[in-house]
Amino acid sequence: GHGVVASTECSVGEVLDMGYVMAGDTVTATVKIENTSSLTLPFSVQLESLSPTRDRDRQKIPSFLTSSLQRTEIVGTQNYNGFSVFSVSPIEGKIEAGMSQDFVVTFSPDHESLYYSDRVKVLLFGKQTAHEIQLKGAARDHPMFVEGGVPLDVPVESLAVTSPLAPREALKGGKVFIVEQGPQEAVRSLLLLLEYMEGSAEPARAEITVGAMESPVLAAKQFSLDSGPELQRAGFALDGPKGALELGQRRRIGVSWVPPADLQTSVPPLVSALLTVKGDITECYRVLFMARVVSA
Repeated sequence: GHGVVASTECSVGEVLDMGYVMAGDTVTATVKIENTSSLTLPFSVQLESLSPTRDRDRQKIPSFLTSSLQRTEIVGTQNYNGFSVFSVSPIEGKIEAGMSQDFVVTFSPDHESLYYSDRVKVLLFGKQTAHEIQLKGAARDHPMFVEGGVPLDVPVESLAVTSPLAPREALKGGKVFIVEQGPQEAVRSLLLLLEYMEGSAEPARAEITVGAMESPVLAAKQFSLDSGPELQRAGFALDGPKGALELGQRRRIGVSWVPPADLQTSVPPLVSALLTVKGDITECYRVLFMARVVSA
Protein backbone atom coordinates (compact mmCIF):
# COMPACT_ATOMS: atom_id res chain seq x y z
CA GLY A 1 0.00 0.00 0.00
CA HIS A 2 0.91 3.66 -0.16
CA GLY A 3 0.79 6.10 2.72
CA VAL A 4 -0.97 9.40 1.99
CA VAL A 5 -0.56 12.53 4.10
CA ALA A 6 -3.54 14.81 4.74
CA SER A 7 -2.30 18.33 3.98
CA THR A 8 -4.08 21.68 3.91
CA GLU A 9 -3.23 25.37 3.48
CA CYS A 10 -4.96 28.22 5.31
CA SER A 11 -5.42 31.77 3.98
CA VAL A 12 -4.69 33.37 7.39
CA GLY A 13 -1.89 32.91 9.91
CA GLU A 14 -2.10 32.16 13.61
CA VAL A 15 -4.17 35.28 14.45
CA LEU A 16 -7.32 36.71 12.86
CA ASP A 17 -7.96 40.22 14.18
CA MET A 18 -11.49 41.42 13.46
CA GLY A 19 -10.55 44.97 14.47
CA TYR A 20 -12.85 47.55 16.07
CA VAL A 21 -16.62 47.52 15.69
CA MET A 22 -19.45 49.36 17.37
CA ALA A 23 -20.99 47.43 20.26
CA GLY A 24 -24.11 45.70 18.98
CA ASP A 25 -22.88 45.54 15.36
CA THR A 26 -21.73 42.44 13.49
CA VAL A 27 -18.79 41.99 11.11
CA THR A 28 -17.60 38.95 9.20
CA ALA A 29 -14.36 37.67 7.71
CA THR A 30 -13.66 34.73 5.39
CA VAL A 31 -11.00 32.10 5.98
CA LYS A 32 -10.16 29.78 3.10
CA ILE A 33 -8.69 26.31 3.67
CA GLU A 34 -7.42 24.39 0.66
CA ASN A 35 -7.06 20.62 0.51
CA THR A 36 -3.62 20.07 -1.06
CA SER A 37 -3.69 16.29 -0.66
CA SER A 38 -5.19 13.55 -2.82
CA LEU A 39 -7.68 12.58 -0.09
CA THR A 40 -11.19 13.75 0.66
CA LEU A 41 -10.86 15.33 4.09
CA PRO A 42 -13.76 15.34 6.57
CA PHE A 43 -13.47 18.39 8.86
CA SER A 44 -15.06 19.77 12.00
CA VAL A 45 -14.65 23.14 13.72
CA GLN A 46 -14.35 23.78 17.48
CA LEU A 47 -14.40 27.07 19.41
CA GLU A 48 -12.37 27.14 22.62
CA SER A 49 -15.10 29.08 24.43
CA LEU A 50 -17.50 26.18 23.82
CA SER A 51 -15.00 23.47 24.75
CA PRO A 52 -16.11 21.11 27.57
CA THR A 53 -12.57 21.24 29.03
CA ARG A 54 -12.81 24.98 29.61
CA ASP A 55 -14.28 24.43 33.09
CA ARG A 56 -10.85 23.27 34.25
CA ASP A 57 -9.33 26.59 33.18
CA ARG A 58 -11.81 28.44 35.40
CA GLN A 59 -10.18 26.90 38.46
CA LYS A 60 -6.92 28.73 37.77
CA ILE A 61 -5.84 31.99 39.40
CA PRO A 62 -7.95 34.85 37.96
CA SER A 63 -6.14 36.72 35.19
CA PHE A 64 -6.46 40.09 36.93
CA LEU A 65 -4.22 38.74 39.74
CA THR A 66 -1.37 37.88 37.37
CA SER A 67 0.99 40.14 35.47
CA SER A 68 0.38 40.86 31.78
CA LEU A 69 3.44 38.76 30.89
CA GLN A 70 2.05 35.71 32.69
CA ARG A 71 -1.45 35.83 31.23
CA THR A 72 -2.13 32.94 28.93
CA GLU A 73 -5.93 32.98 28.73
CA ILE A 74 -7.26 32.16 25.27
CA VAL A 75 -10.91 33.02 25.83
CA GLY A 76 -11.41 36.67 26.68
CA THR A 77 -14.46 38.82 27.28
CA GLN A 78 -17.81 37.16 26.59
CA ASN A 79 -21.17 38.66 25.65
CA TYR A 80 -23.66 39.61 28.32
CA ASN A 81 -26.54 38.11 26.31
CA GLY A 82 -25.20 34.56 26.56
CA PHE A 83 -24.58 34.16 22.82
CA SER A 84 -21.08 33.52 21.48
CA VAL A 85 -19.03 36.56 20.55
CA PHE A 86 -17.44 34.64 17.68
CA SER A 87 -19.04 32.01 15.50
CA VAL A 88 -17.80 30.00 12.52
CA SER A 89 -19.75 28.45 9.66
CA PRO A 90 -19.81 25.71 8.48
CA ILE A 91 -18.88 23.61 11.52
CA GLU A 92 -18.45 20.33 9.65
CA GLY A 93 -18.26 18.89 6.17
CA LYS A 94 -15.83 17.51 3.63
CA ILE A 95 -13.19 19.08 1.40
CA GLU A 96 -12.60 17.17 -1.81
CA ALA A 97 -9.04 16.62 -3.04
CA GLY A 98 -7.68 19.76 -4.70
CA MET A 99 -10.69 21.84 -3.61
CA SER A 100 -11.07 24.54 -0.95
CA GLN A 101 -13.61 25.46 1.71
CA ASP A 102 -14.60 28.98 2.82
CA PHE A 103 -15.29 29.48 6.53
CA VAL A 104 -17.21 32.60 7.58
CA VAL A 105 -16.11 34.00 10.95
CA THR A 106 -18.68 36.29 12.60
CA PHE A 107 -17.83 38.81 15.36
CA SER A 108 -20.92 40.03 17.28
CA PRO A 109 -19.99 41.88 20.51
CA ASP A 110 -22.87 43.20 22.60
CA HIS A 111 -20.96 45.63 24.85
CA GLU A 112 -17.78 47.67 24.94
CA SER A 113 -14.52 45.80 25.56
CA LEU A 114 -11.05 45.72 24.08
CA TYR A 115 -10.45 42.11 25.06
CA TYR A 116 -12.72 39.86 23.03
CA SER A 117 -10.81 36.72 22.09
CA ASP A 118 -11.31 33.05 21.32
CA ARG A 119 -9.57 30.25 19.44
CA VAL A 120 -10.90 28.11 16.62
CA LYS A 121 -9.56 24.65 15.78
CA VAL A 122 -10.07 22.93 12.45
CA LEU A 123 -9.95 19.17 12.95
CA LEU A 124 -9.55 16.50 10.27
CA PHE A 125 -11.07 13.05 10.74
CA GLY A 126 -12.45 14.25 14.08
CA LYS A 127 -9.09 14.23 15.87
CA GLN A 128 -6.19 15.63 13.82
CA THR A 129 -5.68 19.37 14.38
CA ALA A 130 -5.02 20.96 11.00
CA HIS A 131 -5.14 24.64 12.01
CA GLU A 132 -5.48 26.74 15.16
CA ILE A 133 -6.43 30.39 14.75
CA GLN A 134 -6.59 32.95 17.55
CA LEU A 135 -9.62 35.22 17.13
CA LYS A 136 -9.44 38.79 18.43
CA GLY A 137 -11.67 41.81 18.33
CA ALA A 138 -12.63 45.02 20.12
CA ALA A 139 -15.89 46.91 20.53
CA ARG A 140 -16.65 50.46 21.53
CA ASP A 141 -19.82 52.38 22.34
CA HIS A 142 -18.40 55.29 20.32
CA PRO A 143 -16.74 55.21 16.89
CA MET A 144 -13.36 56.70 17.89
CA PHE A 145 -10.62 54.62 19.49
CA VAL A 146 -7.07 54.97 20.78
CA GLU A 147 -4.38 52.27 20.82
CA GLY A 148 -0.88 52.09 22.24
CA GLY A 149 1.12 52.00 25.41
CA VAL A 150 1.32 49.59 28.31
CA PRO A 151 -2.08 48.27 29.52
CA LEU A 152 -3.07 49.84 32.83
CA ASP A 153 -6.44 48.12 33.08
CA VAL A 154 -7.83 44.65 33.74
CA PRO A 155 -7.75 42.52 30.56
CA VAL A 156 -11.16 40.96 31.18
CA GLU A 157 -14.30 42.09 32.95
CA SER A 158 -13.46 40.35 36.22
CA LEU A 159 -14.56 42.83 38.86
CA ALA A 160 -18.18 43.34 39.91
CA VAL A 161 -19.57 46.84 40.09
CA THR A 162 -20.90 47.55 43.57
CA SER A 163 -21.82 51.22 43.25
CA PRO A 164 -25.60 51.73 42.83
CA LEU A 165 -24.99 54.88 40.78
CA ALA A 166 -24.65 54.33 37.03
CA PRO A 167 -23.23 50.79 37.31
CA ARG A 168 -22.94 50.25 33.56
CA GLU A 169 -21.05 53.50 33.08
CA ALA A 170 -18.72 52.69 35.96
CA LEU A 171 -17.16 49.66 34.30
CA LYS A 172 -16.80 49.44 30.54
CA GLY A 173 -14.21 47.29 28.84
CA GLY A 174 -12.47 46.69 32.17
CA LYS A 175 -11.73 50.42 32.53
CA VAL A 176 -12.81 52.77 35.27
CA PHE A 177 -14.12 56.06 33.84
CA ILE A 178 -13.59 59.24 35.82
CA VAL A 179 -16.22 61.77 34.80
CA GLU A 180 -14.90 65.33 34.68
CA GLN A 181 -17.25 67.78 33.01
CA GLY A 182 -20.34 65.82 32.07
CA PRO A 183 -21.80 62.39 31.44
CA GLN A 184 -20.02 62.08 28.07
CA GLU A 185 -16.52 63.18 29.07
CA ALA A 186 -14.17 60.69 30.66
CA VAL A 187 -10.50 60.26 31.41
CA ARG A 188 -8.60 57.05 30.81
CA SER A 189 -4.87 56.54 31.30
CA LEU A 190 -2.29 55.28 28.82
CA LEU A 191 1.33 54.64 29.73
CA LEU A 192 4.08 55.07 27.16
CA LEU A 193 7.41 53.61 28.26
CA LEU A 194 10.44 54.78 26.27
CA GLU A 195 13.83 53.13 26.81
CA TYR A 196 16.90 54.94 25.50
CA MET A 197 19.93 52.78 24.78
CA GLU A 198 22.92 54.34 26.51
CA GLY A 199 25.32 55.87 24.01
CA SER A 200 22.94 55.42 21.08
CA ALA A 201 22.61 58.00 18.32
CA GLU A 202 18.93 57.08 17.90
CA PRO A 203 16.24 58.37 20.27
CA ALA A 204 13.85 56.04 22.09
CA ARG A 205 10.52 55.79 20.25
CA ALA A 206 6.89 54.89 20.96
CA GLU A 207 3.59 55.70 19.34
CA ILE A 208 -0.15 56.09 19.85
CA THR A 209 -2.73 55.30 17.17
CA VAL A 210 -6.03 57.18 16.89
CA GLY A 211 -8.70 55.65 14.67
CA ALA A 212 -12.21 56.32 13.37
CA MET A 213 -14.58 53.46 12.59
CA GLU A 214 -16.99 53.43 9.67
CA SER A 215 -20.04 54.88 11.36
CA PRO A 216 -23.04 56.96 10.21
CA VAL A 217 -23.14 58.77 13.58
CA LEU A 218 -19.65 60.23 13.15
CA ALA A 219 -19.34 63.80 11.91
CA ALA A 220 -16.32 65.75 13.19
CA LYS A 221 -13.27 63.53 13.69
CA GLN A 222 -10.35 65.29 15.31
CA PHE A 223 -7.65 64.60 17.86
CA SER A 224 -5.10 66.70 19.70
CA LEU A 225 -2.32 65.77 22.12
CA ASP A 226 -1.39 68.73 24.28
CA SER A 227 2.39 69.12 24.03
CA GLY A 228 3.19 71.45 26.89
CA PRO A 229 6.59 72.83 27.91
CA GLU A 230 7.02 70.05 30.50
CA LEU A 231 7.33 67.47 27.72
CA GLN A 232 10.01 69.46 25.92
CA ARG A 233 11.98 70.11 29.09
CA ALA A 234 11.98 66.37 29.83
CA GLY A 235 13.35 65.57 26.37
CA PHE A 236 10.16 64.33 24.69
CA ALA A 237 9.25 65.27 21.12
CA LEU A 238 5.94 64.60 19.33
CA ASP A 239 5.29 63.85 15.66
CA GLY A 240 1.78 64.52 14.37
CA PRO A 241 0.12 65.47 17.70
CA LYS A 242 -2.93 66.99 15.99
CA GLY A 243 -5.05 66.09 13.01
CA ALA A 244 -8.35 65.07 11.45
CA LEU A 245 -9.54 61.61 10.43
CA GLU A 246 -11.66 60.22 7.62
CA LEU A 247 -14.02 57.32 8.28
CA GLY A 248 -12.09 54.06 8.56
CA GLN A 249 -8.76 55.89 8.88
CA ARG A 250 -6.01 55.62 11.48
CA ARG A 251 -3.44 58.27 12.35
CA ARG A 252 -0.20 57.77 14.25
CA ILE A 253 1.20 60.07 16.94
CA GLY A 254 4.93 59.43 17.22
CA VAL A 255 6.84 60.05 20.45
CA SER A 256 10.63 60.19 20.73
CA TRP A 257 12.90 60.81 23.69
CA VAL A 258 16.54 61.80 24.10
CA PRO A 259 17.74 62.24 27.69
CA PRO A 260 18.45 65.90 28.45
CA ALA A 261 21.89 66.89 29.65
CA ASP A 262 20.73 67.51 33.20
CA LEU A 263 18.90 64.18 33.54
CA GLN A 264 19.18 62.47 36.92
CA THR A 265 19.19 58.77 36.06
CA SER A 266 18.04 57.84 39.56
CA VAL A 267 14.77 59.69 38.91
CA PRO A 268 13.40 58.76 35.46
CA PRO A 269 11.13 61.44 33.99
CA LEU A 270 7.39 60.94 34.25
CA VAL A 271 5.30 63.57 32.45
CA SER A 272 1.61 63.55 31.58
CA ALA A 273 -0.33 65.16 28.75
CA LEU A 274 -3.99 65.20 27.70
CA LEU A 275 -5.12 63.57 24.44
CA THR A 276 -8.50 64.91 23.30
CA VAL A 277 -10.48 62.88 20.76
CA LYS A 278 -13.58 64.45 19.18
CA GLY A 279 -16.09 62.18 17.45
CA ASP A 280 -19.78 61.87 18.29
CA ILE A 281 -18.65 62.83 21.80
CA THR A 282 -15.45 64.30 23.22
CA GLU A 283 -13.20 61.89 25.14
CA CYS A 284 -9.98 62.63 26.97
CA TYR A 285 -7.07 60.29 27.65
CA ARG A 286 -4.40 61.00 30.23
CA VAL A 287 -1.15 59.94 28.54
CA LEU A 288 1.74 59.20 30.90
CA PHE A 289 5.22 59.46 29.38
CA MET A 290 7.87 57.50 31.28
CA ALA A 291 11.46 57.24 30.05
CA ARG A 292 14.65 55.64 31.25
CA VAL A 293 18.21 54.98 30.11
CA VAL A 294 19.20 51.32 29.73
CA SER A 295 22.70 49.91 29.26
CA ALA A 296 23.58 48.10 26.05
